[in-house]
Formats: sequence, structure tokens, C-alpha cells
Amino acid sequence: MRFSKSLILITLSALVISFAEASDPSPLQDFCVAIDDLNNGVFVNGKFCKDPKQAKAEDFFFSGLNQAGNTDNKVRSNVTTVNVDQIPGLNTLGISLVRIDYAPYGQNPPHTHPRATEILVLVEGTLYVGFVSSNQDNNRLFAKVLNPGDVFVFPIGMIHFQVNIGKTPAVAFAGLSSQNAGVITIADTVFGSTPPINPYILAQAFQLDVNVVKDLEAKFKN
Repeated sequence: MRFSKSLILITLSALVISFAEASDPSPLQDFCVAIDDLNNGVFVNGKFCKDPKQAKAEDFFFSGLNQAGNTDNKVRSNVTTVNVDQIPGLNTLGISLVRIDYAPYGQNPPHTHPRATEILVLVEGTLYVGFVSSNQDNNRLFAKVLNPGDVFVFPIGMIHFQVNIGKTPAVAFAGLSSQNAGVITIADTVFGSTPPINPYILAQAFQLDVNVVKDLEAKFKN
């Protein structure tokens, strides 16, 4: 089979474009410390940047991850986030960090990070963790029980969770491949939106009685 020169050029162009858009571009400077000053900064990747000559060590520093988060809430867990909002020097670097504390039988409920893959290491306790693949992969569950020193990866965009299955508190640290990974907690998003989604729509989508949906929306109401 013979291909025309124009078809080959179009195909090659499409391949080049697809590869070029496969990841964030590499920074073209050593760092780009984020600032809130709109008059004296350059807008780069969601933040304004200060003059690099004005950067200081404090722009790349955070203290406090040795402190346990407050788990006195409905899910009995706490996520302490260290992203570009806490460390301005993370701007354009494509990485961030969290500490997650779990009370006994607490959980980090099903959620997704729209802009980041997550790699988690357990340092204390016992966790049951997992993620669910997409519809095209038949929504397969990938799950493991983690003990201290174990590591698990949650691919970008996949719905995932962690549950403390032990009788003592658990602590984990996780790295994320974005300066601002974002988080979408499934139950809060679906049943706690503002304004609420019509309960009859959710009743059909989740195959639930509409009164059950109304009760859930009342519980998750912002």
C-alpha cells in the first residue's frame, strides 16, 4: 500500500503534537517563586512569580509535618497539604507533598486528583488502600493491605481510598506529581454540590430510591 507524501506529513505532525502535549513543559529558569503581588510579577503556571533575585530560603521551606493532624471529624482522618500555597518555591516544579493521619478505623474516602499521580508510603499503622481503573478497563479494583514501609501508587485521575484497618492511629506521607494536585471527594461532590443536583437524576444514576438520595444530599449539604 502506498501513502501520499501529504498524508505522511500529517501523520508525523500529529505524532509530534501528541508527544509535545504528553507532559508539562520543563522550566526555563531555576525557580519561579509564587507571589500575590499582581503589579510586580510575571504570571507563570497559575501563579505570579517574584524577581528571582529576591528569592530566599524561606520560599522553599515548610515546618510542621511532624505534628499529627486533627482526626476528630466524620471520616476520622486529616490531610495536611504542602503544595504551592504553603511553599511558594514549588511553583512550576510539578511536585507536592501531604501527610495523612488516620484515627483507628478512619478513612480517606474515595476521591481523585485531577492533576497528579500519587505515591504513598505508610510509616505507622495498617492501611487497606486501593484504586479503581476506568470504565474502559472494566472498573477493576487494585487493592493492598499496607504495613509500615510499604509503598503504593495511585495513577493520575483514578478514584482511590485509604482505610485504617487497625486499632491504633496510622500515619502516611504521599508525594504528588503536581504543585497543586487538586482533590475531588466523590461523595461530597455528587451529594454536596451547590446548588444540589436534582435528586431524581442521582436516583436513576445510582439506582437508589429518591428519598435515599434526598437524605444523602441533606447529610452532605455544604
